[in-house]
Amino acid sequence: MSIAPVAGQQTLVARVHRAIFDAICDGRLKPGEPLRQERLAEMLGVSRQPIHEALALLGRQGIVVEHGRRGVRVAPLDPSFILQLYAVRGVLEGLAAREAAERAGAAAQQAGRALIAAGRRAVAAGDVAAMIAADAEFHGFVYEQSGNPMIARTLDLHWMHIRRAMGHFMRMGVRRATSLERIWSEHAAILGAILAGDPGRADLLAREHAGRAAAEMANGIAGAARAPSAA
Repeated sequence: MSIAPVAGQQTLVARVHRAIFDAICDGRLKPGEPLRQERLAEMLGVSRQPIHEALALLGRQGIVVEHGRRGVRVAPLDPSFILQLYAVRGVLEGLAAREAAERAGAAAQQAGRALIAAGRRAVAAGDVAAMIAADAEFHGFVYEQSGNPMIARTLDLHWMHIRRAMGHFMRMGVRRATSLERIWSEHAAILGAILAGDPGRADLLAREHAGRAAAEMANGIAGAARAPSAA
């Protein structure tokens, strides 16, 4: 496990928080792994104080949990939580797609198709970080087209957990490229309904897309927990 030293203009605690969270999302820090303040401080090139504050913030956000007298550990991924999270996401995604279909103009076509192409390139390359970025950009595009800023603001509250679950699933899915390719076929279908001005179909497809993603993630996480040696 290695994490590059932090740098930039953010406060030190914010940078440490981001560095640890990124390491959790990309799998360098795994679910259930103990987090030692001394080790993290050494890797990030900082004192223990910002590490302590960053871990406390991650704890309030539900990304790390207490680990007895030994400190904290990366929170396990809970299949039930994934299903609950995506139940909420599905409703908001459906609303975004419906409202986008009611107002999206011809100008959205080129941008939307470019995002679909970028996502498919990321899948073909097996680049998990690029897949997550492309997925976020596509859904962000739909939120923007909806004209309802509250959708994105509400989902931002849950984005840390969504990003973490997506990263875990996609790393599993690199060995199952068909599932990842299907995600972008579903995105293309949602876009098609939006561009066709079909709110009902856009809403339905977006909700079904979120539901399938949740079921696959929850089943994959539960299966990995039952067979840790196969991970």
